[in-house]
Amino acid sequence: MKSFSYVITDNEGIHARPAGELVKLCKTFKSDITIAKDGKSGKATKILSVMSLGATKGSTVEFTIEGEDEETAAAAVEAFMKENL
Repeated sequence: MKSFSYVITDNEGIHARPAGELVKLCKTFKSDITIAKDGKSGKATKILSVMSLGATKGSTVEFTIEGEDEETAAAAVEAFMKENL
């Protein structure tokens, strides 16, 4: 199991466009990818789960990746977050 935290730096937080791209990326992996904020969590492969967290600028989100390609998935998701959010 891999996990990492990321502090949102985008002024708009996690909004529709990057949330959709994040979901699309997460769906390419076989591992289960969970995103959490302030005790709420959901699958990162579901747009409503990602958007319902209400992650704004300065929010810390936690990703947990578990499965056969968790190393690759964790690296890709972390890189995506740094580049887009």
